[in-house]
Amino acid sequence: MASVGASGSEDALRGDVSLVRLYILRATYLLIGVGEGMQILPSLLHHEPAARGVIASLLGAMCLLDLLGVRYPVQMLPLLLFELAWKATWLFAFGLPQRFAGNVPPTFAEDFPAIAFGVILMPLVIPWGFVYRSYVRRRADPWR
Repeated sequence: MASVGASGSEDALRGDVSLVRLYILRATYLLIGVGEGMQILPSLLHHEPAARGVIASLLGAMCLLDLLGVRYPVQMLPLLLFELAWKATWLFAFGLPQRFAGNVPPTFAEDFPAIAFGVILMPLVIPWGFVYRSYVRRRADPWR
C-alpha cells in the first residue's frame, strides 16, 4: 500500500512532463555530466598546489549533480535553470561585448561556442510549462 502512495506522489511531482521529455532531460543531464566532466576532471585531479580552483570545483560539483539528474530529471530542474542563468549571464555580460569589441581573452575561442550552445539548448530542453506551474503559480512555502 505504501508503494502506491509513493507512486502517486512521484506522479504529482512529475506533473505534466511527458516520458519523452523526461528522456530528453536525462540525455541532457548525461551530456553535461559526462561531457563537461571529462573536460573538468583533469584540472580537478592535476593542478598546482596553490591554485584557487573555484571554477573547476563549481563545475565539477555541477557535473556530479547532473549525473544525479539522470535518475531524477524533474527534481534536478533547478540545476538546468542555474546552467541557463549563468551561461546567459556570461554570454550577454562578457562574451558578446568582448566579441563585438574585438578584445577577446585567449580562452574565448574555447569558451564562447560551448557556452553559447548551452544558451541555445537549455530553453529547448527545459519544460517551461512545468517550471511555470511549479515555481511561478504554485503557492510559496511558508516563511515561518
